[in-house]
Amino acid sequence: MEFTILKDILIIFALSTLVNYIFTKIKIPSIVGYLLTGVLAGPHLTGVISNVENIEVLAEIGVVLLLFTIGLEFSLKHLIKIRKIVFWGGFLQFSLTTLIVLGISRMYDLDFKGALFVGFLTALSSTAVVLKILQDRSEITSNYGRTVLGVLIFQDLILVPLLLFTPIIGGESTNVMEEIFWMGLKSLGIILFVIFGNKWFMNKLLHAIAMTKNQELFLMSILLICLSVAFLTAELGMSLAFGAFLAGLMISESEYSHNAFGHIIPFKDTFSSFFFVSIGMLLDLQFLMDNITIVLGTVAMVVLVKMLIASGTAFMLGHTFRGVVLVGLALAQVGEFSFILVKLGQNYQIISEYYYQLFLAVAVITMSISPFLIMVARPLSHAAMKLPLPKRFVEGLFPLKQIDIPELNNHLVLIGKDSRALSMSVMARHVKIPYISIVFDPATVKERQQKGETVIYGDAQNSPILEKAHVKTAAVIVISVGDVVTAMSITEKVRNFNKHAAIIVRTRQIDDAEDLYKMGATQVLPEEFETAIEMFERVLNKFLMPKDEIEVTIGRIRKNNYGLVRDIKKRPRRSILSQLPNLEISALRVADHSPVADHSLSEMEFRGTYGVTVVAVKRKQKLIDHPGPDTKILKDDIVYVLGKQDQIAHAVSLFEKQKGKKEEKVT
Repeated sequence: MEFTILKDILIIFALSTLVNYIFTKIKIPSIVGYLLTGVLAGPHLTGVISNVENIEVLAEIGVVLLLFTIGLEFSLKHLIKIRKIVFWGGFLQFSLTTLIVLGISRMYDLDFKGALFVGFLTALSSTAVVLKILQDRSEITSNYGRTVLGVLIFQDLILVPLLLFTPIIGGESTNVMEEIFWMGLKSLGIILFVIFGNKWFMNKLLHAIAMTKNQELFLMSILLICLSVAFLTAELGMSLAFGAFLAGLMISESEYSHNAFGHIIPFKDTFSSFFFVSIGMLLDLQFLMDNITIVLGTVAMVVLVKMLIASGTAFMLGHTFRGVVLVGLALAQVGEFSFILVKLGQNYQIISEYYYQLFLAVAVITMSISPFLIMVARPLSHAAMKLPLPKRFVEGLFPLKQIDIPELNNHLVLIGKDSRALSMSVMARHVKIPYISIVFDPATVKERQQKGETVIYGDAQNSPILEKAHVKTAAVIVISVGDVVTAMSITEKVRNFNKHAAIIVRTRQIDDAEDLYKMGATQVLPEEFETAIEMFERVLNKFLMPKDEIEVTIGRIRKNNYGLVRDIKKRPRRSILSQLPNLEISALRVADHSPVADHSLSEMEFRGTYGVTVVAVKRKQKLIDHPGPDTKILKDDIVYVLGKQDQIAHAVSLFEKQKGKKEEKVT
């Protein structure tokens, strides 16, 4: 018995491992490595893969799992929020691209039907490539990521009518209106099915399965849901991938969605690699070499046209200049669903073999360069911002109403829109620390401004935005953005504005810390490593290690791993308290009706009655650092007391107690 498919999988894994190892070393995205693997193993070069159809089946599974995980990450509520982007933005991008490419295709001596069909092919972008990159960069839920996703969803939806329309272009007679009616009815049914499953059915089903505490059963159930919905949509005439996306949406609102996501990721990464390999196999290198000039010229034209139209669409949707560039470059490639459509078009002889091969070459090349285009999008937008661009173009068609920020001193500035920055703003508001948030996401800004928060919309790399947040007079600036290059740029700008403020920067990798310190950061917190340190510190506490030894140990760990000791050097010399772990100093506020109010320290006898010593009293902005026995305590004073934890806890009850409920007699 010959295990043909097993041999093909072995060859692909071997080549992919080798190519991606080399590409990882030279920091080239893995998608390009998979495409190159397909070229190397394909029938047009070495021909080592004997059965391409088997690989295409595995590739289809990969796309299904990829779209399923995207649906898990992007909930139905988020999809409803971007319905304007899906239907208005998606229609605008698709129709304009089709019309312009139709006109250009006539220059290639294509007849009207062929030119229109090529317009359809070119208008579609790669859901698999773009969403994988955005997922890896954690940018799917960003402002520009939502727009990209919305346009891609519309393209997936429009694929169904295109598949119905292709036979008509090819001259096949069919009842168009009847087909459209039944497709609309099926679409309505699947939408109602998804809403019902998301709201009433799926969470109960997953809860019942999870209660069995059988991980294998849970995984099988998740795969069953994914493949069942995908198969259902395929039977209704839609794509498998779109059905998988809907299945992910059904589970996304469930409390078990994160667990499902974790189970699917290994399968998704493995099978999606087969998709990119199968695309690479389609490239005919001989045709590419014989027509290199026209292929590269067509690639440049397709990228330019798609980028300009997608950028224009983003601008019409209200994006700022930076978002316009990001959306334009993200959608500048030809998509995988175009491969399905082009095969159908070739069967109906809408395009010849020459244009079929030209399309394949252009599609594979544009997909290969997409990771690089997305990588250079941010630096390119930053560089272009230095040009004298019109204000309306920079701020977008629908700029947010800027709120008036009063003069502030010694306040907190939070830069970033991730969950950490948003949580810190809630905490700052809770303890009444004056703060200003800078968020580069109009949707988030609008939502938080409606809640009464002090939020500025804008890019913190721009000096006017930093000036509006009064960075020059801030005491602490927290920078929590995902991209390290952006974080470095913001840190440098902030430090130039304020030489004395504490700048705390979050980063993902320890290796980025040194560069951020050079830019002026006071403290850098690599999130993964700092989480490990915090956990290890708790471990040492459980082993009853003295606090001073824990501090020394943690300091050494940071020094050895960061390669920097800025934070340790700036730490003040340990006081006697570090040698007395049972003692601590706590700040206690005097309540309005506390029995200690309007009494002197000698009257209260804190030391004799409670075992604590008053070491300082803060009254408004004045600090009494050596209070005497005649010092009176007033309401709203902050009293600093020294003692053991249980003694301080007893004193706390006195400070918060009302006079009518006191237990001890005040002399």
